Amino acid sequence: MNKNYYAVLMAGGIGSRFWPVSTAEYPKQFHDMLGTGDTLIQKTFQRLNKFVPTENILILTNEQYNDLVLEQLPMVKQQQVVLEPAMRNTAPCILYAALKIKKINPDAVMIVAPSDHWIEDEKAFADNVTLCFDKCEKEDVLCTLGIKPTFPNTGFGYIEYEKSNLSVIKVVEQFREKPDYETAKDFIKQGNFLWNAGIFMWSVETIINAFKEFQPAQYNLFKSGVEVYNTDMEAEFIAKNYGLAENISIDYAILEHSKNIFVLPATFDWNDLGTWGSLYDKLEKTEAKNAVVGAKLLERNSTSNIVRTAKNKIVVLDGLNDYIVVDKEDVLLICPKAKEQDIKIILNEVKEKFGK
Repeated sequence: MNKNYYAVLMAGGIGSRFWPVSTAEYPKQFHDMLGTGDTLIQKTFQRLNKFVPTENILILTNEQYNDLVLEQLPMVKQQQVVLEPAMRNTAPCILYAALKIKKINPDAVMIVAPSDHWIEDEKAFADNVTLCFDKCEKEDVLCTLGIKPTFPNTGFGYIEYEKSNLSVIKVVEQFREKPDYETAKDFIKQGNFLWNAGIFMWSVETIINAFKEFQPAQYNLFKSGVEVYNTDMEAEFIAKNYGLAENISIDYAILEHSKNIFVLPATFDWNDLGTWGSLYDKLEKTEAKNAVVGAKLLERNSTSNIVRTAKNKIVVLDGLNDYIVVDKEDVLLICPKAKEQDIKIILNEVKEKFGK
């Protein structure tokens, strides 16, 4: 394995659209969402570990998930778990991790990857990432992986690349916000738009210099702690200063300003597992097109549902179509798949009414 390869695994999200399974105390990345025997964070770590040395994988997460990370990834040492004392979006934690890595290895190239994506062709993923790593080692560039759209999705941002560019890795013209349906259809028709998967690669030198140029306040804040990074005094510095960082995404902080961004159209199947509907798409189906995790299901005139319960719980569906049915201890959710985006709202209503 290449000792200059590093990975930063983003594992701080709450995943509230997967309520009631995913909660603030125990978010979706720590669950076996597909019933494979591995949680999402374990699958992601294994995927990265095929080409990144174990000791070079950092996990970025909230302080409250430290024990969960160490429990699910026993091969990881405490110093590899980078703890955020406050939620400040993706830019601050990426800069923080890059400065920590640079102090260990100034020649490092790094991938930033969410911990909750589903990628089946792991060899293609490794090939795509290492191709970008090679470019990042040789050139002062920021790279990302884009997903070829399969339908006009309005839930993702898009990456527009130069249409005339015949290279495998394309020059990015601009990042586009989540579109409405008609705009998404137009993007696909044009043929040079990709879904933004939030997977990035760059050298630590390049990304730190980008912060220095485009986010000087953020850069100066975190640069002031370099002396104590990777020492016993780091936690005290971060506790005192992290909350002062601007709450901003890497997209807004760096990518929308930079002129040296490239995108590789991914050659692997990808699913961001952001909703129950996206999970339904990845699960095996019964003859009646129901997707089942845990339950023993009796289907009576019921189709296209997703059912998740404790293992071997008997569930009977009669005359139910296109629903989400999730049974978790003291919460039962029955919701039309078409209204899955409302689950965040439902969760807030539950908290208001029942205090949980």
